Amino acid sequence: MSAEHAAVNGRPEPRPTRWTYREVADELRARIRSGHLRPGQRMPTQAQLADDFGVERSAVRQALRILQSEHLLANVSKGSPATVAEAPQLASGGPGALPQSTMVALSQKVAAAFRQPDVEIDAVCLTSVSLTLAVGEPLRHIHAGRIKPAKVRVRVLLPSRDIDLAFPAPADAAVEADGVTGTRIQRDWLAQRNAQGQVLRHGLLALRSTHGIDVEVAFRALPFTPPVQLYLLNNVEALFAYYTLARHGEQIDHERVDVYDAQGVRQKLFVFDQGAGLRDTTFTEQSHLWFNSLWNTISSELTLGS
Repeated sequence: MSAEHAAVNGRPEPRPTRWTYREVADELRARIRSGHLRPGQRMPTQAQLADDFGVERSAVRQALRILQSEHLLANVSKGSPATVAEAPQLASGGPGALPQSTMVALSQKVAAAFRQPDVEIDAVCLTSVSLTLAVGEPLRHIHAGRIKPAKVRVRVLLPSRDIDLAFPAPADAAVEADGVTGTRIQRDWLAQRNAQGQVLRHGLLALRSTHGIDVEVAFRALPFTPPVQLYLLNNVEALFAYYTLARHGEQIDHERVDVYDAQGVRQKLFVFDQGAGLRDTTFTEQSHLWFNSLWNTISSELTLGS
């Protein structure tokens, strides 16, 4: 292997016995976002990549096409090596990027955050469903031996079970007045809040015994319904989305009820990078101050239930 090639790929990490083309794409995407592969830099040949990952060239071509569709690579063909796009940050959620859906952007950013030695994630949300789904991919990479952070710390602020939620809530005033349906809606929300939180906590804490990773997971309760969701990653990124309410029908105890609610995973997520300019740096810093002020003052102990 040439010195240049070793520098491009250069990580003495253990490799899985078999990579899929999507996993190859994930790894190359992470190298581009981290700056390991720089704008304008020529990629290794498809033959070299196939040898590095232990896959067929067809898998490499599929992975490269994925990154080309995300505008991270240019000149992808069967002939000469592809090159890293001149402005990959526009496709990966950097400064000037168009907002993506919460699930798409959060999954990408959380996966990148877990490639650092110390992982720190703070979140304010209605339930932890988006974060739980986003953490799934890095957990799979850890279990496969591809990454191994030394420490993972996660703090999550969720609405208290003891408040009347602003949403989800009955959309019909008459229904809301009887109080019964509203109680049922809140009960269903509470079950989801607890279930998602338990899955997140269990998946992360399991890393202690399976991989010897130092893990801390904590939840606290807010005395209000957050109108936004906020994710703070490794003290350098702030991901922000509004909860946009809409009226739709739900089955509550075998009865169809119209509710006002927000589909959190579909909201547009805005990304702010500390160091990407005064606006982004200030927003990220103020978001950390806001989160810590809530965590240390008006939030209370939260029990996820059994």
